[in-house]
Amino acid sequence: MSLSVLILTLNEAENLRNCLESVAWCDDAVVLDSYSEDCTEEVTRESGARFVQRQFDDFASQRNFAIDHIPFKHEWLFHLDADERFSPELADECKKAIADDAHSGFLVPSKMILQGKWLKHAAGYPVYQMRLMKLGEVRFVQHGHGQRECSARRGLGKLSAPYLHYSFSKGLHEWFERHNRYSTMEAEACVKELEGTGFDWRAPFSGDPIVKRRALKQLSSRLPFRPWLKFIYMYSLGVGFLDGGPGLTYCVLQAIYEYMISLKVRELRRQRREGRR
Repeated sequence: MSLSVLILTLNEAENLRNCLESVAWCDDAVVLDSYSEDCTEEVTRESGARFVQRQFDDFASQRNFAIDHIPFKHEWLFHLDADERFSPELADECKKAIADDAHSGFLVPSKMILQGKWLKHAAGYPVYQMRLMKLGEVRFVQHGHGQRECSARRGLGKLSAPYLHYSFSKGLHEWFERHNRYSTMEAEACVKELEGTGFDWRAPFSGDPIVKRRALKQLSSRLPFRPWLKFIYMYSLGVGFLDGGPGLTYCVLQAIYEYMISLKVRELRRQRREGRR
């Protein structure tokens, strides 16, 4: 298939081998590493993938750097994380999308896996991210702890086949460490939004699921008791309870993550108020 794959890493040797095995069909897999201290480089080279290093600043900058400076073999690029796996169905659908060449990029759903179970309800499937793109037609901008596409010359299409996301593959200790960092970045973005322009109250009712999801996320930052509200929404209204024990675990962890963000938002706003005095 005429498709390159980009994988961002930092100490991901534990996940990377399985990730690369899921794209063994790809003749141009590239690992962009942020100076890992484990054997990420060795795992990459053993698989036959290319290894490039750049000091990490944020996800958008890493991806834009790759687009601008890495000579990919193909004009279509798929963004995959080390804790994610490509599915055969997704490979088939990507092949068709590339042949049709109807859009600059494509939104792709993910299946969140916890304790060996697909969280169909608790994780709100399908949740889409722009993962497949044509080089030279899409750029990224940093938002919160992640990135968003900020331009797509011919618009975005949507694929139905998912990739698999093993976000908890390195255990809860690593998950909490990672989300402690993420919550700081999310809090900073939240404060910026709260102090910026007003909220578009039409957006939560949009027919576009991406616009709706982002608007609901912005709305949650303005609501009191947001950790409890998120848990109730995910576990009860979103029928996360249908995913059994893993569903309950996931909903509780997401509520804890919201609590971390809300605490840091209050702290940042207090610091800014005190700084203006």
